[in-house]
Amino acid sequence: MILIVLKAQIRPEKRTEWLAGIERYTQQVRSEPGNISFDYYQNAGDENEFVLVEVFADSAAGDAHVATQHAQDFFPFMSTVVAEKPRINYQNLDGDAWSEMAEVTPVD
Repeated sequence: MILIVLKAQIRPEKRTEWLAGIERYTQQVRSEPGNISFDYYQNAGDENEFVLVEVFADSAAGDAHVATQHAQDFFPFMSTVVAEKPRINYQNLDGDAWSEMAEVTPVD
């Protein structure tokens, strides 16, 4: 599986544009056959910092994602709304996308 965590600082004056663009992109990426999940989150302490969490089945699915037209359109768009170069953590991991957390079990 491929796990990608991306951190992006958005220009305050571009926030509305960013929100519309990331929502559209999220729906497009989620429709890809090799996508396991795609979510984005706003930092609770900084309304212009966002984290994207992307999970793909394998490196072939990740490569196919980057080659899609919506990804090729999104990257230049993102360049127009970020305040600085985004930071990325890219991991190629063995196994399934999610495991149960050992430390927490629901109680009645």
